[in-house]
Amino acid sequence: MGKAVAQEAAATLAPVEVNASTAAQRRFDAAASYDILQLDPFRAATPLVNLSELVAGQPGVAVIDRGNYAQDLQIAVRGFGSRSTFGVRGVRILVDGIPATMPDGQGQAATAQLPSASQVELLRGPLAQQYGNAAGGVLQVTTRDPRPGGGASASAAAGSSGLRVLGASFDFGDRTLGGLLDVSHMETDGWRAHSAAERTHLNGKLVARPDGDTTITALVNLFDQPNAQDPLGLTRAQFDADPRQTPSVADQFNTRKSISQNQLGLVLDRRLGDQDSLRARVYGGKRALRQYLSMSGDALTSAGGVVDLDRDYYGAGVAWTHALRLLSGLPASWTVGLDADRLAENRRGFVNNGGTAGALRRDERDRAGNTDLHAQVDAWVAPTWRVIAGLRSTQVRVSVDDHYITAANPDDSGSRTYRQTSPALGLVWSASDSVNLYANVGRGFETPTLAEMAYSQTNTGPNYGLAASRSRQAELGVKWQGGAWGAQQRLQAAVFDARSRDEIVPAATVNGRTVYQNADRVRRRGAELAWSATAGAWTPRLAFTWLDAAFDSDYQVAGGARVPSGNRLPGTARQTALVGVDYAAPAGWTAGAEVLAASRTFANDVNTAWAPGYAVAALKAGYAFTAGGVRWYAWGRIDNLFDRRYAGSLIVNDGNSRFYEAAAGRRAVVGLRAQFL
Repeated sequence: MGKAVAQEAAATLAPVEVNASTAAQRRFDAAASYDILQLDPFRAATPLVNLSELVAGQPGVAVIDRGNYAQDLQIAVRGFGSRSTFGVRGVRILVDGIPATMPDGQGQAATAQLPSASQVELLRGPLAQQYGNAAGGVLQVTTRDPRPGGGASASAAAGSSGLRVLGASFDFGDRTLGGLLDVSHMETDGWRAHSAAERTHLNGKLVARPDGDTTITALVNLFDQPNAQDPLGLTRAQFDADPRQTPSVADQFNTRKSISQNQLGLVLDRRLGDQDSLRARVYGGKRALRQYLSMSGDALTSAGGVVDLDRDYYGAGVAWTHALRLLSGLPASWTVGLDADRLAENRRGFVNNGGTAGALRRDERDRAGNTDLHAQVDAWVAPTWRVIAGLRSTQVRVSVDDHYITAANPDDSGSRTYRQTSPALGLVWSASDSVNLYANVGRGFETPTLAEMAYSQTNTGPNYGLAASRSRQAELGVKWQGGAWGAQQRLQAAVFDARSRDEIVPAATVNGRTVYQNADRVRRRGAELAWSATAGAWTPRLAFTWLDAAFDSDYQVAGGARVPSGNRLPGTARQTALVGVDYAAPAGWTAGAEVLAASRTFANDVNTAWAPGYAVAALKAGYAFTAGGVRWYAWGRIDNLFDRRYAGSLIVNDGNSRFYEAAAGRRAVVGLRAQFL
């Protein structure tokens, strides 16, 4: 992002591979709460299977590994996305500039291939709203560029609970035309009962530069997870008795999920002259999913206990940026763009006969699409003052074409269109070469997903009356970098306030169908602090988040229970903190330690169930060397060093009170990577 702030509110966070000093400067100059996590996959002392390995503990961001590959990671930014029980809600996910969040706001993070990634970007606050629907925050993973001259590498890792990870990558070509191909395979027996999984992932990137003004990038991503067992959540009594167990219904209905997703993308970057540049993208993919739930779903009004989904999705986007000089001679730029994304899926439901699919209970064709126009102006109005103004106009349309019509199941066909214009305004003061102060305000919105609007309490069809949640956000921040006490230090702090209307919350569970409604008001406010330093071979770091996420008005759920104003938003910890230190010796040794802590977290809107706070420690070490003309890196790590028992994640508002997903106990993993010179 950096001073080319047009990138901050265009359709994508521009993928740029940078070195450490450049990345730090881009982060410092950004007019927002923005972090770049650089990644060297060869020297990472972690298996690189889940984003939680890299992002956990970042200020304002919660990325939680549920220990359950049948469900995606839980990702929340400043409390947005915390209500999600499956998939990712309220956070916009991009991989190489291509959305991993669908037009209705539902996203997946598992398809980001970390062994070939170069960086992870995190954007929080009002400027994130400029990315459209469900952009309470933005997370992007960028694949590295191919290495000129080619090369190859291989990796292997093994650890607790039967974890096995194998990987290989190949680079070819030169700067004019080069590519990379990365493939990995992971298997695990799972720490909990009934939680085994395996997945195979291929990521490819081809970069062509036919001239000095043009870059064409082709991307391919193939993901296959054929059988991931679902251990489900536990009640508090079950969790206290044995956190490794699974409810009996998991075995009774053989709860599990299979996923296959194949995607292609093409990105064009073209410089049109000294002042103009164009960025365009097109992409398309197919996703097939089958999930066996913990119920039969045989009632005539049920949607079934087996979900079968075949989805096609595609999209295109273009953004034009023009740089200019103001009358004062200071730089300015404007960006205008258009995005259009579509999905169409066949969704069917079957009775779950003890782990096999039975009679049909649901058959429909679902569609969702968004069309977004966006514009931004970025101007230095004085040598130390910069103004940013952005506007995004979004239209989201969702529709259901019902093919399963019976006496008990009337025609559920229908559609709903949501519209929102989201402005954002920011001001940055460069107080000195080492201090930046900024302030931002903006508006955003989040539509209900197809899954959330699928049912109504009367069972007479989809809940087309469910409104989109709309928010207003503001933040103040300061960034400092400089030398002090013999170390190069970086400090970032921010306070924020977000007020939402029509928050989407559960209303009832009817015959296995979760019905949603709108709550009047929700507030999210808090403070974030991040500090790091480099002193010789040592790099200490600290991150802290204070989050007050609560209902700001009363609302009632089915059965008469009332959620009073002031109740905490479930899934949000009031305080989270990370303290760590890394060491890199000149001779090739690396080591590190960190402690991650979180306070008590409520599991339901009525705040009658919660998970206690926890603190866990981790150690890691690695050694890089060259032998036989090959670069080697041997590494190992221990997580949950003191074998703490705690609920790592929560299934919020679960209708069976199975809220708790136990985190794994002490676990160790070792690995070896080879890079052929």
